[in-house]
Amino acid sequence: MTVLILTGEEDVTADMVVVHLNASSVPVVRLDPADLTAGATLSGEYAHGSFDAQLSCGGRLVSLSGLRAVWVRRPGVPASRAAQPSSWLTEEAAQALYGMLGGSGARWMNHPDAARRARVKPWQLRLAQRSGLPVPATLITTVPQAAREFAARFPDLVVKPVSGAHPQEPPRAVPTTRVAPDADFDAVAYGPTLLQRRVDKRADIRLTAVGGTLLAARKEIPADADPDEVDVRFASSRTPWRAAEVPPGVEAAVRAYLRAAELAYGAFDFAEDSEGTWWFLECNQSGQFGFIEVETGQPIARTIAAWLARPGAPVAGS
Repeated sequence: MTVLILTGEEDVTADMVVVHLNASSVPVVRLDPADLTAGATLSGEYAHGSFDAQLSCGGRLVSLSGLRAVWVRRPGVPASRAAQPSSWLTEEAAQALYGMLGGSGARWMNHPDAARRARVKPWQLRLAQRSGLPVPATLITTVPQAAREFAARFPDLVVKPVSGAHPQEPPRAVPTTRVAPDADFDAVAYGPTLLQRRVDKRADIRLTAVGGTLLAARKEIPADADPDEVDVRFASSRTPWRAAEVPPGVEAAVRAYLRAAELAYGAFDFAEDSEGTWWFLECNQSGQFGFIEVETGQPIARTIAAWLARPGAPVAGS
């Protein structure tokens, strides 16, 4: 049976997994939903109580009933490369593709419905609390006075976008930034603002969850690090990532989070404070892992390939 990877043509992270699937003689097909009607075709028939569907892409014809797993890696906008793209065509193509795949019986990493919900940061924060993960004091508000009162209680704050991305094409990540002590917060009135107590961290933690396997990596904060560099993605430190053990309490809470979120894959970011507490920052349901694997040698790609290759019904967090 075949593994279907939904991603763009140039995706080195997906390539790392494909290498392991090929080594295991597991058939793999890659599809960018953006290519529907412009190089990729889809056809499904519902008749006499049965369902029969085929997908054609890259010169391959695949029966949807022959799929063992679907990895929703970094798919493009459905039908965006069509001769005459439109929001209507995108919606039609999305419903046709994901609707048919949903009826195939394949295992998902991750199911589109779960992935869509899991991207929402306020939802993440509440689920993390309920799962037992420590969450820094956080305020999301459009009320300047509420922001001022929050800052009075927690004087050392960072600000980050609620959605995590800047509205441009292509979208760009917006760094988490330290709030100046003299901020007046008037601009909060113009859009929802996420303020969070800054964790005085001694290390950044990336925990990659693949089914029941948890692989953590730790990046030490140098003693001479700039205290205003609070976002590890944009920090100038060259300290390497190193493999780390997952504390038992964190392990139990992460597994609870994955079960509730119905995720088979999640990239968790934590800030470790001076007492060793791992503070939850976010969980990216399609986060990158290649840089972690390269620096630590952790077998993340191989673990993903093994999860995609194995038969059986989908079980979140297993």
